[in-house]
Amino acid sequence: MDTTGSLPRGLHILRLLADAGPGGQRLSDIAEAASLPRPTAHRILRMLVSEGFVEHDAAARRYRLGLTLFLLASKAGNPAGLRDLSRPALLRLTALLGETVFLLVHNGYDAICIDRSAGPLPIRSFTGDIGGRVPLGLGQGSTAILACLPVDEREEIIRHNLPRIRDLGGSDEPVLREEIERVRKEGYSIMPGVLPGMAGLGVPLLDKDGRAVAALSIGTTTDRLGPDRRQLVADLLKKEAGAIATRLNPFDPALRRAGAAMEAAPAR
Repeated sequence: MDTTGSLPRGLHILRLLADAGPGGQRLSDIAEAASLPRPTAHRILRMLVSEGFVEHDAAARRYRLGLTLFLLASKAGNPAGLRDLSRPALLRLTALLGETVFLLVHNGYDAICIDRSAGPLPIRSFTGDIGGRVPLGLGQGSTAILACLPVDEREEIIRHNLPRIRDLGGSDEPVLREEIERVRKEGYSIMPGVLPGMAGLGVPLLDKDGRAVAALSIGTTTDRLGPDRRQLVADLLKKEAGAIATRLNPFDPALRRAGAAMEAAPAR
């Protein structure tokens, strides 16, 4: 194999796929854009797929950037992932507020808890422990994420998730949309608790484009989140979320392809 010639052509193909975005490109489009014969482009793509730098969607006949490339990129520049960056903030918030604090990340139609700092009070939440999953729009943290997504994406998620939210005893559509407007205006969500006696407050964690990629939220009891304390909690969470956002690594695998699960989900 002519590795000397393949390397620059492979790098060129990677740049083309990066420009193509998450939808990827077909072999014929890649070959044309790279000014390569189809067999040559195919051979290079096979090599990149075998190394994990490119993914091949056989059903759609498209190629896109692979996970290995993102894992390598995550080690450049700022090496800390979202969980590492956020852990001190979770501990500070628990110490200051005496509450359980959650870190949720956007994943398709859902939010997933990737870290938590437990407070002294026993609480119940839909996300539960680390690894718990909740539909976007159910609970304060996930609603904070939903409110700060692009309009088309947000509307698709609402359409898909409303039956799921109703099945779990969550809010109806008018209440959800009212809460979304609150987040966009005031910067935090404090939806009515679904679990008896439980309450919470969540703030979005935004990337450089103003898109929510995660959320910080607290879980507590209803009597500990009255109007007098609400703004204090919101201000502290927003301050920590803003500080984390300035240090986000865009190549962090935890933040990669948040819409991937949406692409795979069945239509309703």
